[in-house]
Amino acid sequence: MGSWRPLIGLGALVLALAACGGPQTPTQAPTSTSAVASGTLLVTDFGADTVTFVDPATGPTGSLRVGTAPWGVALGPDGRAWVATAEGVAVLDTRERRLLALVPYRTATGPVTTGEYRGGGMGIALSPDGRQVYVGVNVPGKSGVLEVLDAAQQRVTDVVPVGRRPFDVLVSRDGREVYAVGHDSFDVTAVPVDGLRPRRMEVAPYGTEGGLGSWLKPHYAEVRDDGRLLLPFEGERLAVLDPATGAVTVERMTADTHQHGTALAPDGTLLVVGTGPIGATDHGPSLTVRSPGGAERLIPLDGPHEDVTVSRDGRTAYVTGGFSRPGGWDGLTVVDLTTGQARKLAAGRLPLGAVVL
Repeated sequence: MGSWRPLIGLGALVLALAACGGPQTPTQAPTSTSAVASGTLLVTDFGADTVTFVDPATGPTGSLRVGTAPWGVALGPDGRAWVATAEGVAVLDTRERRLLALVPYRTATGPVTTGEYRGGGMGIALSPDGRQVYVGVNVPGKSGVLEVLDAAQQRVTDVVPVGRRPFDVLVSRDGREVYAVGHDSFDVTAVPVDGLRPRRMEVAPYGTEGGLGSWLKPHYAEVRDDGRLLLPFEGERLAVLDPATGAVTVERMTADTHQHGTALAPDGTLLVVGTGPIGATDHGPSLTVRSPGGAERLIPLDGPHEDVTVSRDGRTAYVTGGFSRPGGWDGLTVVDLTTGQARKLAAGRLPLGAVVL
């Protein structure tokens, strides 16, 4: 979909690292060395090879090169951020704004490219104690893998097969299981941390007709307090997956728009990004705010967006405008969840993933 220009990344470093099997410790300095204030956003610049620090009131305050087309980002309890790029997993010191390492994947993913179908890391998550990093790696034309990294040693320790194009990776509340959302295989793969024996669970409330060409596939998910996974589809259906049994129940949604990114507020409110219509009767971009009881309100968004994160107090949502498909923009939308007011904010180059520091 669309044309993407290859971007200069850190490929030469990755090739060198692949030969020796260890992480690189780059020496590149950040564009800003100021301390990172609490509440600052870190966004992945899917349209570049950087991440950008963003003051939610004023906009970008600096950036770091991390590797081509970064997708997901996870924040550890020690202030390190782990970023899934097309070239490897970047390790950042967010407090000093330094790139500490670029850990190459063990799995071959082909030439380093950009765009929606590029190989390399997509979803990424940390264990609750921050000791393991789990990254879903897309292998173009094949099923994906989940690579497990030792956070202290900054190296890959295990590789587990999962579904195709693992858009999102999540960890159970007790840290005992990891879940990879297979976008192109209509599934979630559960991987127990003890033994790493994967099991596939189909999540296809519309069925699997159309295969790779279907729009009606899972994208992102959240783990609810009761351990069930929440996967929105098309602003019409919320698939609720019980990973203990593989059973899926479906609840009604109301946005009637193609949905991607998700987040859970501290009170259990589910936020879902509507990217816009895929059919003539579909509605435009929106943010669904869904209470734990299922009541929904919709906040219109201006233009396509991809993912969402929420402030620690649960009052503000930050919706990234990068979009995994062509059509995104260089910024994010800040949404007051109490009033529904939204404002646009500059935020790097096609920002996709985001965390609050």
